[in-house]
Amino acid sequence: MTVDGDRQGRPLRLASSVAVLVSAGLVVSSCQSVFEQAYEPSVAPSRTPQIVDEVQKGDPRAQMGAREHPRIVASYGGEYSDQKTERLVARIAGALTAVSENPNQSYRITILNSPAINAFALPGGYLYVTRGLLALANDASEVAAVLSHEMAHVTANHGIERQRREEAEVIASRVVAEVLSSDLAGKQALARGKLRLAAFSRQQELQADVIGVRTLGEAGYDPYAAGRFLDAMAKYSQFTSVDPDADQSLDFLSSHPNAPQRVDLALRHARAFGPEGSHGETGRDYYLNGIDGLLYGDSPDEGYVRGQTFLHAKLGIRFDVPAGFQIDNKVEAVLATGPGDVAVRFDGVADNKKMSLSNYISSGWVTGLDTESIRSITVNGLEAASARASADRWDFDITVIRIGAQIFRFLTAVPKGSPQLTPTASQLRSSFRRITPQEALELKPLRVRVVTVGPSDNIGTMAARMMGTDRKLELFRLINALTPTSSVAPGMRVKIITE
Repeated sequence: MTVDGDRQGRPLRLASSVAVLVSAGLVVSSCQSVFEQAYEPSVAPSRTPQIVDEVQKGDPRAQMGAREHPRIVASYGGEYSDQKTERLVARIAGALTAVSENPNQSYRITILNSPAINAFALPGGYLYVTRGLLALANDASEVAAVLSHEMAHVTANHGIERQRREEAEVIASRVVAEVLSSDLAGKQALARGKLRLAAFSRQQELQADVIGVRTLGEAGYDPYAAGRFLDAMAKYSQFTSVDPDADQSLDFLSSHPNAPQRVDLALRHARAFGPEGSHGETGRDYYLNGIDGLLYGDSPDEGYVRGQTFLHAKLGIRFDVPAGFQIDNKVEAVLATGPGDVAVRFDGVADNKKMSLSNYISSGWVTGLDTESIRSITVNGLEAASARASADRWDFDITVIRIGAQIFRFLTAVPKGSPQLTPTASQLRSSFRRITPQEALELKPLRVRVVTVGPSDNIGTMAARMMGTDRKLELFRLINALTPTSSVAPGMRVKIITE
């Protein structure tokens, strides 16, 4: 979570900016193996990288991507800057570009500073991959599978085609509304159009899968990596779900095809290169070298989640959620959900007007406020105020706490009439406090560390070294693509999550 430094409700973004530009002219000839140990990519991150719309002047696709790029970066926590990781991604992308359907296409590849598992493309060659995805992948071929899929979206002009379809559907709905003089008719037409767009988007995704697998194999990578990593992402999605038994997909958008369908398609097209293990390399060793030390989970600028506790060294605060709650540290706020449909939102805003906290609560930002419930209180020696509100089917507790030039806000929501409101809000309030300078110094981010299995090690001893989760064995298996029956052998390199 970040805190607003300018005006109320808008998070302050703290992030570095380095991106990689890759084109076919910057890599070795496609006939040279990209897996030879002596190979060093001639592409490297630049402190002042060219952007795609400079490379492709006048290209409307690049202009479209350029317009959306700042919004994407802001939504995903900024850009992740690490030369070793950027060179790794550039190496993989360069090999793919040389054999892609349009080797003259230039790409700006941005590593997003987000623990989410995601990758996507914008028209004109803007490609994005999160550091969370890099942490989950186990070799270069798996990341190559993701990038080749996104490159396929670019070369197939999917972004342009989808925009045209959307514009046509909006125009059509307006015509229906005007002819029939009915807003409802227009909305129904638009809804039907959105369903058609969803189907079109599924076709785009499947087409990109086919092109991506072909590109993957032609670049000398293991073509079976696509299906392998799709399966890994689905399992990780299930692992991180609040309800592990819920149906999970690789993307929250309903327009994307489900994981089994995509895995089956990827495997069928991979077989065109021969049986599994007969074609291409995985690039595992140099991939592990490239992600050793990669930031994992929350960024220091966003604070840390440790079990039931949220801590933020820069803001100097901490609080606990009740047992059974799951914390989700978003860019704009910290969210927590618990049994009985109880939900908590915590954020912070700049204290620009310096009004009393009771007046701040009643200043218009709380819907359904019970003004008679506003109370001035103290929370562990800090000035605070609380109140109650109701809206639709929900009851709310609002607590605001002032520290210096910031106001921190808790919003606790429960189904109307639930007895959980008072105990949940009380525990949040009572646990909120400043952390000491020593506590702040001791807070360190989690990172991916590549370690070698020793003679006396087994899966249990390796998993025991994991930090930041109470499901150590399960997460260890997930990030190392190990099945419940897999074992580790001396000399094997594996990933662990630790400080």
